[in-house]
Amino acid sequence: QVQLVESGGGLVHPGGSLRLSCAASINFFSIYNMGWYRQAPGKQRELVALITSDSSTNYAAAVKDRFTISRENAKKLVYLQMNSLKPEDTAVYYCNAKSAVSDLVYWGQGTQVTVSS
Repeated sequence: QVQLVESGGGLVHPGGSLRLSCAASINFFSIYNMGWYRQAPGKQRELVALITSDSSTNYAAAVKDRFTISRENAKKLVYLQMNSLKPEDTAVYYCNAKSAVSDLVYWGQGTQVTVSS
């Protein structure tokens, strides 16, 4: 059974940092494009960062230059390093996996990130 398990969320002060991790139990992990999405209360889920199967990256304008996505294929892990956090970054963050060669898509359960003083 495919699972994506996020960890690393929590409460942090504005300007602080957090690193989210996503552990994936997926066969052929390296061919999946991996993404981090977030959903704030009352808002739609939005893409935060994406790393493709060939490790190209893309970021939402709101997080560019503050967040960094990376992956370790051998360990089937994806990370989101979040620096200079702002209250508007408060949301549930979800890990997403999309196969680069099929229609398979998987989601994690999410981890809460709260930025508040």
